[in-house]
Amino acid sequence: MSEAKPRIRFVDNLVFLGFHAATAVLVALAGVSWGAVAFMALMYALIMFGITAGYHRYFSHRSFRTSRAFQFVLALLGTLAIQKGVLWWAAHHRRHHRESDQEGDVHSPVRRGFWWSHVGWIMSPDFMETDFDGIKDMARYPELRWLNQHFILPFVAMCVLVNFTLGFQYLVWGCFVSTICLWHATFCINSMAHLVGRRVYETTDQSRNNVLLALMTHGEGWHNNHHYYAASVRQGFRWWQIDLSYMVLCALEAFGIVWGLKRPSPEVVDGWVGGKDHLIARRPLPERPAAPAPAMAPAAAAAVVAVAAVAPLGAAPPAPVEAPPAAPTACE
Repeated sequence: MSEAKPRIRFVDNLVFLGFHAATAVLVALAGVSWGAVAFMALMYALIMFGITAGYHRYFSHRSFRTSRAFQFVLALLGTLAIQKGVLWWAAHHRRHHRESDQEGDVHSPVRRGFWWSHVGWIMSPDFMETDFDGIKDMARYPELRWLNQHFILPFVAMCVLVNFTLGFQYLVWGCFVSTICLWHATFCINSMAHLVGRRVYETTDQSRNNVLLALMTHGEGWHNNHHYYAASVRQGFRWWQIDLSYMVLCALEAFGIVWGLKRPSPEVVDGWVGGKDHLIARRPLPERPAAPAPAMAPAAAAAVVAVAAVAPLGAAPPAPVEAPPAAPTACE
């Protein structure tokens, strides 16, 4: 597959760009209150779960199972982030994993830089359409195809509902500010999580673990873990790797809402997959090259050459010159 040209048509993205500008203006008009900020945080957490647990771990990777009804709930929650439709999102993400940081990766910062991977590719006309061939297992549900095509409608309905029940200020913070935050937190996984952080497992890309991104995205920042073993519903492999989306899924599992969670085995966490050791910490350190022999001083080298030139072939080397006896000291 040839690498798509990194082109952007700003005319096609006036709504996307205008959303940022309009949010700044609306915040200035609406003002701020602790209640509005708390509502923004609540909406951010709820919709981020729709992206991380729904769009990503369920629709893209099928790392757990659920009912058709809750499947739609997850799709609807993720759609409220207006990161395009659920089938569009999942199909592109599957392609990203097939060709991560390789020629066909649609948002590789390694190949095209930070800004392209963060937001440029979304604004490119090359990636506007849904690849239904890449998401056939989910595209068979008509309700998901409808939601994928009309992904803007749930957001509009949410804005109307919030405005008429909670007021203008809550609309601005709960719908507009939270959406901007959701966009760029998610986009940071495509960009920053392949540039900044620690690599624990050997993978074919430059995915990295980043604790700050993990906190921002409810566990998605453990990106090297994820690219090493993408089938796992749990992305924070260690007890100290906070993964809020996984914790919520465990609670939903206890109530029977989701099931069949694919967790990594101890062997996988320890770096063993397919009989191969992927743990970078166990890689042998490269051997240091031997230090070169010290170079002979030019004067000494010239003396050796001169002696070799005048000495007859096979002659014994000259006897060493004895040092003169040392002068007696006062103690002798």
